[in-house]
Order: sequence, then C-alpha cells, then structure tokens
Amino acid sequence: MNDPMPSSLNSDNLNQRLTSRRWFLQECGIGLGAVALGQLLDQKAVAADALAPKQPHFPGRAKNVIQLFMGGGPSHLELFDHKPALAKFDGQLPPADLIKDYRAAFISPNSKLLGPKFKFSKHGECGAELSELLPNMAEVVDEIAIVKSMVTDAFNHAPAQIIMSTGSQQFGKPSLGAWTTYGLGCESRDLPAFVVLSSGNKGPSGGNANWGSGFLPTVYQGVSFRSTGEPVLYLSNPAGVDQQLQRDSLDVITQLNERKQQEVGDPEIATRINSFEMAYRMQSSAPELMDMSSEPQHILEMYGAEPGVPSFAMNCLLARRMIERGVRFVEMFHESWDQHGGLVKGLKQNCADTEQASAALVKDLKQRGLLDETLVIWGGEFGRTPMVQGSTDGRDHHPNAFSMWLAGGGVKGGVTLGASDDFGFNVIEDRVHVHDLHRTILHLLGFDGNQLTFPYQGLDQRLVGVEPTRIVKELLA
Repeated sequence: MNDPMPSSLNSDNLNQRLTSRRWFLQECGIGLGAVALGQLLDQKAVAADALAPKQPHFPGRAKNVIQLFMGGGPSHLELFDHKPALAKFDGQLPPADLIKDYRAAFISPNSKLLGPKFKFSKHGECGAELSELLPNMAEVVDEIAIVKSMVTDAFNHAPAQIIMSTGSQQFGKPSLGAWTTYGLGCESRDLPAFVVLSSGNKGPSGGNANWGSGFLPTVYQGVSFRSTGEPVLYLSNPAGVDQQLQRDSLDVITQLNERKQQEVGDPEIATRINSFEMAYRMQSSAPELMDMSSEPQHILEMYGAEPGVPSFAMNCLLARRMIERGVRFVEMFHESWDQHGGLVKGLKQNCADTEQASAALVKDLKQRGLLDETLVIWGGEFGRTPMVQGSTDGRDHHPNAFSMWLAGGGVKGGVTLGASDDFGFNVIEDRVHVHDLHRTILHLLGFDGNQLTFPYQGLDQRLVGVEPTRIVKELLA
C-alpha cells in the first residue's frame, strides 16, 4: 500500500507550486527560465519563417537552380571527351603504369581498351567537340560550359550519388538543394521551395538521401512530384470534404500543433504545420502548374513533351514552369546510364530520351530571360572506364575523370575546361573535385561556401567539407 501524500505536498499545495513554477518560467524576465522560453519562441519564429526569401552573403548571379542528374554514370568517352588514341588502341591492354594500384568496381584493371563508339565533331563559335549523339546540344554549345576534368571519391552508385548531392559519402547530410533553400529561402508560397522529379528505368540508387535535409530542419528537404496527374498523391479532398471543411479542420490541427510547439519547442512541428498549409495551397496551385493548355504547341514540340505522358521532357518543361512560379531548386533524376553492357543501344536510348529536352530547357530559359538567373547543371555521379566490361560492349564505373556541363546563372558560355589523358582515364589539367563544383555553385548563388554553415554535433557543418576547395573561376562569366 502506498504511503499517503505528505501534508507539505497535498494537492492544493502541489497545484500552487506548479502554477508558481509556470509563472516563473513564462513571465520572469531573468534567469534560465527566460533563456529557455526565449529559445523555444525563437525556434518557432525561425521555423515559421524558414522559407521566407533571404539575402545571400553577397549579390549572386544565380537565383534558381535546375539540376539534371543523370543517374548511373554517363560515359564521357562517348559524349563529351573525344579520345582518338583510345580508338587507335582499341582491343589492346592498357599501359601498366596507367592502371597501377587502380581499383575498379567490377572489372579487372587488365581488361582491354574499348574505343569510342560514336563520332565527334566541332560545333558553335567555341568549336567544342561533341558526340553525334548530341545534335540538339550542339545548337546551344555556345551557352554551356563543359567541364572535362571532374573527379570524385566514390566508384559505386549510392555513395557517389550521395557525395554529388551532399558533399559526403555518408548518409544523413543535407543535399545541395536543401543548403540552397536554407540559404535563400523561397519566392513561392504556393509551391515547395525544392522539388524533385524522376524519370528513367528506376529511382536513384542513393534514394531519398539525394534530396534530404540531413541535420537541417526538414522544411528544407526536397518534395517529390510526379510529372502527370496529381503531382503529389492524395492532394485532392476525399468525397464529402469540401473546401470549407478542409480549412476548418486544418485550423484546428494547426492550433493543436502550435500549442504543442510552444510546450516542447520541436522545430519539426513547425515543418508539419508548414506541410499541411502548403498542401492546402497546392490544391489550387498544383493543378494550374500541371495544366499544359497554356503552352504553345511549338514549345511542346521543342521539348518533345506530350501532355499526360510521363517523360524526362515533361519534367524539363515542368521545371521551367516551376522556376517561373518561384520554386528555388528543381532536381531531375534520370536513372538509366549504367551501361555495363549494351553500351551503344543504351546510350542511343538515353540520349533520345533526354538530349532534346536538355537543350530545349536552355533555349527556353534564354528566350524567356530566365537563363541569366537560373543555373542549369547536367551530369552524373561518375564516368565510365576506357577498358571494356564484358566481351565487346560495356564500361565499368570510373571516378578518376568524367564530364559535366553548366549553363546560365553566371556561368561563362562556350567554355571547355580541363582535360583527361589520351585514354580518358586520369585528369591531367584543371582538376575539379565535387567539392570544388559545390563551392562554385554556392558562389554563383551568392554564398561563401566556407561560411554557409549550420551548427550540429558541436561543429559548424558545411556542404564543401573540411579539405581546401576552390572556386572554379574559369567557369564564371
């Protein structure tokens, strides 16, 4: 049997003491109570205003970003990095000093060299060499900067995609899109700040971590959209629920969430409130976004997009429409570039699916006056080996040298930067690590990559890591 409550702690005294404690913590202007309460209120205010437009460290050239992530690792040797010597030594073993201490994902480093499978020619006033698979990109080659000297630290898909997206091979770090929205906020109240679209054979190997917020508040993470129908499932009200009932229900839920937020100070509650309110506003904004009736037929044809049919082309057109409506960061994954075999057939299909729309996006942004303030990034997580995988028609993963291109947002068009050796194996000129790319992107957005930080686990965390990095000034207009 429990002992009776001591007389000094009877129910009346206990209620009085609790009331006094609440008064002290809530009303007293000094001491730890005020500090704690002030912190909770600050957390709520910051979370509620997290996506408001913000000023960067200095005026940036880019205000928005569209990232075309070619998941799987496009072959630079068949697209952007012409290697006549590789064709000359097709079928021969690579030089011993070239593959010394080299580790491949699947093949033996002693596999024979595989010559390029497509022809190259020069295009534009800049004279950049492009593959015959890229006829539409040839039309905008003077608008883009091609980097032929990219390197990364990972040679398997998931870690390589994660480092390209977050600057680290470890899961749980904020993505580039999350850092961008953390730094700049959003100019749209009716659409998410950071939207993710996907096409190709499957989703990205790195999964949702590619667009996650990591240790940043989850309000900054990417929101996955579909390219046809309802962009977000279950966005419409169920039968019997009209707009007024929906609004009344949300108001009650918001009041309850705000009360809990005041009690515990959890910023994730503010994210939940924002998500509910965003979903409500998107019931009007999303149908308008997806309605292609306002797009002229020649624009649809330029992209190769067909309304109602999911495709990379439709995603590119949607990306342009999102940027026009204030979305800060749009990321498009096309996970189809992992040609361990069937290289010729696979590359032809990949380029047929994506190349026209990629070029159209650059053209369309320029003709609408949006390219100067919209940074477009194209590339995968790594390149492909000069050595063959299989009998005659495949390439393995290769992190030592690969190609990407950028356009708009303060990037100098008509530039080809860097070089790899005669076999496209190692970078020999103007090496650009993924961290250098990230720092350059942040610079174009108006941020010092070393100063855009977030306190976590006792450290000021940042996208560009702790090793020395550089701004790739050769890419800047």
